[in-house]
This record gives sequence, structure tokens and C-alpha cells, in this order.
Amino acid sequence: MTADLDTRCGELYASGGEVLPAGRADRGDAAAAAGGGGDRRSLDGSAGGAAFAASRERFGSLIGFLDGADAAGLSHAELEEHLDVHGRELLRCLLDDHLALRAAREQRLEQVVDDEGKVRTRVEPGHVRALETVFGTVSVERLAYRAPGVANLHPGDAALNLPVERHSHGLRKLCALESPRGSFDGAIDAICRQTGIRLAKRQVEELAGLAAMDFEDFYDWRRPAQGKRGDLLVLSADGKGIVMRADALRTRAPARPRAGPAPKPRLSGEEQQNRKRMAEIGAVYDAKPAPRTPADILTSAAPEGYDPAPGPVARNKWLTASIVNAPAEVIKRTFDEAERRDPKHRRTWVALVDGANHQIERIKLEARKRKVKITIVVDLVHVLTYLWNAAGCLHPNNDQNAAQWVHRQATKVLQGQARKVAATIRRQATNARLEGARRTPADEAANYLTNKAPYLDYPTALKQGWPIATGIVEGACRHLIKDRMDITGARWGLAGAEAILKLRAIIANRDFEEYWRYHLAQERHHVHETRYHNHTIPAT
Repeated sequence: MTADLDTRCGELYASGGEVLPAGRADRGDAAAAAGGGGDRRSLDGSAGGAAFAASRERFGSLIGFLDGADAAGLSHAELEEHLDVHGRELLRCLLDDHLALRAAREQRLEQVVDDEGKVRTRVEPGHVRALETVFGTVSVERLAYRAPGVANLHPGDAALNLPVERHSHGLRKLCALESPRGSFDGAIDAICRQTGIRLAKRQVEELAGLAAMDFEDFYDWRRPAQGKRGDLLVLSADGKGIVMRADALRTRAPARPRAGPAPKPRLSGEEQQNRKRMAEIGAVYDAKPAPRTPADILTSAAPEGYDPAPGPVARNKWLTASIVNAPAEVIKRTFDEAERRDPKHRRTWVALVDGANHQIERIKLEARKRKVKITIVVDLVHVLTYLWNAAGCLHPNNDQNAAQWVHRQATKVLQGQARKVAATIRRQATNARLEGARRTPADEAANYLTNKAPYLDYPTALKQGWPIATGIVEGACRHLIKDRMDITGARWGLAGAEAILKLRAIIANRDFEEYWRYHLAQERHHVHETRYHNHTIPAT
């Protein structure tokens, strides 16, 4: 038998790079021509072989134990534990014996042609690789098709859709499901409980990265359910920082010269701890319009017994996230998803933002490129935050007055009077003779209301039944990033953070099973089909 070695990890694996030197005879040609091979190729039941002999022996041993005196004295928990371990070994034997039978039945082809048209007529049996599966390690034997100066081809690998790596797609799937849930150490423990196999942390990280590699292509290929023509199409984007390792931080632009005294010395980049890199999150969802009034939003001043009208309910929510790509790319992909839902731009498009200028400009740019009309609305919750900050300096030490003041100003903002509220804040701050740091929250609120006034058309939004809060994308930031990426002590590399973000988005979108089928199909295409003539795997 010939072992195919992975030069990266030193484990048995399917080698695509082994090359038969030009002019050297293939020692397997004569044996293959005579129908020879290793012991495993004599297992075909039609030839009188002992297919599944090891599995039958293992199963008989398990039956014998359960039928014996030793099992009779065990509790049900002890029986469960015994069957969990030995039953898993039985499944490993079944898979190993099945692979041996397939090796015995693999038919020799007259020739195999690769994607460059190079023909391989020499055949060598007995090429074996190891495969780490959810049941344990098994061996995969198959024919190798060879020619001088070119890499081996193994159609048997393609028939099984074997990965390049030692670990099976089943283990990769477990890593894709468990890694986004909690820490990598927790994922290792969870996989070990399910399979009895303890992977290394780096292996789990690498398998999770491989599992997430088709995220963008999947959503380009997938066709979402078409919403009703009268439904709103809502887009939203936001950013949140993730603590990164030093080598994963974005390079900062050099500081511009500044007048005045030199700033106080600061820690160097190597000395600063817990520095963050911003990840961008995009969201798209459908919603039925739900008209409301300011009284439905600020219910604290509504008459007793008033039943506020409900707001729009999000449906078909879709999330995307990236820490590698710039915010512009994430917003572009958000628009891509929206266009998949409404390719002819017949629905009402609404973009909800927190007021970040770069997000607003990118949304405008994408809308112009696609010739789609979109209305940008700034999140009311952010407006309320600025009003409360202003109330803190205008009504210090009087929470009741501050609350009443915020309610009055918020009602005016909802009525479309944002600039008047900004003028009121500045005037009251001047009358109160606030200066310096004491006045800063008031000026910041007034400036925010003035600068964002074009996007604070709440009267139209409420009348048309549009949402006016970014709760969906804010919740996505918490779910995709904070709940997983902000684990105490975590410092992320770029590839690992990107993979976990994508996997959490796929799971949150409830697309995982469909994504996984697509991912396996892509694996077959990129790893196997592309190596053969006309991208067609020879039938074995």
C-alpha cells in the first residue's frame, strides 16, 4: 500500500501533488493489469470475500456483552455510557468496512484526463489515506491514476467527495455549529462529547474557517422569498468594535500636524491593550406598513386607557457581517440582498441608520448607482439619547423636570420640528449661562438635531407606517458580536473573527442546512470536478 502524506500536518491524506517522475516505470501497472491489489480489494462479497467481517464481529461482541452477566448488573446510565462508546466504535467499523468494499469494487478506467487534457493511463492500486470522521479514524483506499511529470488523480476521492484535509465534512459541520455558540474550548468539549474525538483548538478554528468560506457565494446564488408588493423593504447598517490581536488591527493613517502645545505622551500600539477593530453589520427585512402617531411612540403622556397602535413587525430578516471588508462592501451586499427581493424596485425602500455620516453617504451612493429611491431615517433612540444628555446639563439634580423636558422636546421632534428643538436647546443653555464642559452635551444635541434634520422626517415616517428605530440591527450587533466575540479575555485574529461572524449570521438567518448542502456541492466542484476534463468526474 502507498500512503499519501500531507506535508503540512504529516498525516495521511489525499495527495493531489504526488508526481511520477518522467521516465520512471510505474510499479503498479503490472499488478493493476493483472487485477492485483492489497488485501482490502479482495473483500467483494461477489468474489467470496468477507465484507463487513470486522463489523459483524464487533456487533456480535456487543450483543454478547448485553446478553451476559456483566451487563445484567449495570444501571441504565452505565449501559448508556457503554453503548455510547462501543456503539460508536461499531459505527466506525461499519464505515471502515464499507469503504473497504468500495475499494474492492472500484473499476479500473482505461484512462483519466485532467482539466488540461493530459491523459493518465497508468494505474496503481493500494493508495491509502486516513480520514478522521465523527465515529473515529478510518482508512480510504483507492486507485491512483498516474503519468510522468503530472500529479496523481484519484476518482475514488471525488466519488466520496473527500476533503483535502484529514478531517471529514461531518467534523467540519460540528465545528461550524459549535464554534459560533461559545468559546473554542467549549466547542472542543462539545464535539468530544458527541464524537469521543478531541480536536486541537487550532484545528477547530481552521475547520470553522473552511466551513464559512462560501458565505458570499451562497447568498449570491440563493433566491429569497419575494415579499408582497405593498410591504416595506427595510435596510439597516451599524458597526461594533471587536478586540483584536495587534497583527489584526487596521493600520492607522498618520496624524495631521496640529497647532498648539504637544499632546501628552500616549502608549505605543504594542503597549495598548484591548484595541478594537470595527466590524460592520447589515440587515434587510420585510415589514407591513403600520401607521402611528407620536402618542403611539411616547406613551407616557397618552391618556389613561389609551391603546397604542403596534409598529411594523420585521419578517424574513437577513443579516450579514464582516470585519475584513470595509463598511462600503457590507452596505453593497445589503443592497444586493434588497435587490434580490425587489429587482424591479416596485416596493418602498427605507434605510434606518444611527446617524453615522459614512453610512449615510454609502447608502446614498449605492442608491444612485442602482437608480432606486430610498428614504433614510435616523434612529429615534439615538435622538432620545442626545436629548437626555442635554437634559442632564439643563436640569441637573432634577430627574422629574428632566424627564418632562425630554418628553416635550421628543414630541416636537416627532412632529417634524427638529431644528426648532435645536434652537431651544442652545437658547436655554445660554440663558442658564452654561460654559465649557457643562455646556458640551447641550451643544452636541443641538448640532446632532441640526445636522440630521433632513433624516428626521418622522411625521412622514409615522403616517406611512415606516419603522423609526434600528432595533433589528442593534440586536444583530449584540447577537452576532457581543454575545460571542466579547467573551472575557478574547482577542481575535482576522480570519477567525470573520469566520465566526459569518457562521453566526448564517445560523441567525436560519439558512444553515441549505448553506451546508451548497457548501458541500462547492467542495465537490472546487476540490474534485475542476481537476478533470470538462469538469466531469469519471464514473468509477
